[in-house]
Amino acid sequence: MRLKIPRIKPLADEDIGDEIRSQLGEQFTGHPVFNVFRTLGKSLKAYRRFMAWGGYILSSDNDLDPRDRELVILRTGYNWKSGYEWAQHARIGRACGLSETEINRIKTGPSDSKWSDRDRALLYATDELTQNAFISDASWAALKDFSEKQRMDLVMTVGQYTQVSMMLNSFGVQLDPGYTLDPDLDGRQ
Repeated sequence: MRLKIPRIKPLADEDIGDEIRSQLGEQFTGHPVFNVFRTLGKSLKAYRRFMAWGGYILSSDNDLDPRDRELVILRTGYNWKSGYEWAQHARIGRACGLSETEINRIKTGPSDSKWSDRDRALLYATDELTQNAFISDASWAALKDFSEKQRMDLVMTVGQYTQVSMMLNSFGVQLDPGYTLDPDLDGRQ
């Protein structure tokens, strides 16, 4: 996390009227609304379009299997020092098959010798995208076990979570109750 307090204050419960609640969607019926959505809810038109694209990335239409997708999302969030993203997706990653040990090794990245060639290829590509906005020929070739569509979805997933990380970091979105900030991502000012 980059900031101790939000730059854009999230909507309070009393500020979430029927119009906003209907835009937030059924997923929040009977569930708390996360701070990221309380913040984005201040711009409903952007929120609707953001959710449509983000919905694709997190859906079964994305051809990366859920474990691979979460590996990529977590590495992207870690590279951008997004404590909020990391906290949210560490939980999701565990639910998608990543072990606690693997989640911790994501921080080390592709240089950790315990990664499979497949995982290492995803991590190298993610690192290149978050450093240079480009996957080198060598890293593209290392993705040989992935289909063309999966490679496209890899780039789109890193792009989506780069944007998410930028918003979370710049807006100062704070952790939701019950989530813990990873000490390696505590760069709060």
